[in-house]
Amino acid sequence: MTEARQLDVEGLRFGGVGPVDLWLAPRECLALGGPSGAGKSRLLRAIADLDVHEGRVACQGTTAEALEPSEWRRRVGMLAADSRWWRDRVDEHFAAPPAGEMLEALALDEALLRAPVAKLSSGERQRFALLRLLANHPRVLLLDEPTANLDPDNALRVEHLIADYRRSEGAAVLWVSHDPQQMRRVADRRLRLEGGRLVQAPDTEPIGDAPR
Repeated sequence: MTEARQLDVEGLRFGGVGPVDLWLAPRECLALGGPSGAGKSRLLRAIADLDVHEGRVACQGTTAEALEPSEWRRRVGMLAADSRWWRDRVDEHFAAPPAGEMLEALALDEALLRAPVAKLSSGERQRFALLRLLANHPRVLLLDEPTANLDPDNALRVEHLIADYRRSEGAAVLWVSHDPQQMRRVADRRLRLEGGRLVQAPDTEPIGDAPR
């Protein structure tokens, strides 16, 4: 028996974008590029069922409509470009503290867990937001410029942690990026969103040394 697709999107329409059809296999990373304002972030929000849309979205064969919104967003988790925080301290956003190896992988000091969110740098907040997302064990990761606020070393740390998560959990990733080099490193496939439609990215050369 073949393994079910991790994500299926059929006939997705929202705000002048669509229809969008795409799918992701287990452990696959699809990088999504395109001009600013094309609707890439809105596409992720629609898949996460955060914005009104038409069409069908399913994770491992189960549609979003069949689940409570909170359960869908645990299975199909989105990391926004600017993470949201609703409590004062970092550790108040975790049911259990992140494992030490996870903190080490992202070069985060354990003492920062007890720090006020307001005292963290933008890069620290973004890395903790990724750990907060992974704590839900999502089957699909929707990543909206997850390294935009990071220096090159920390960007690579994030890339490798996500690659490790894909490998160990069988999760699929839809990764929005404006960095062609990053897209080559992380992605199995690359598409662009242009004029409300998905098109093949023009550079179809082998990806090369992607973290796996």
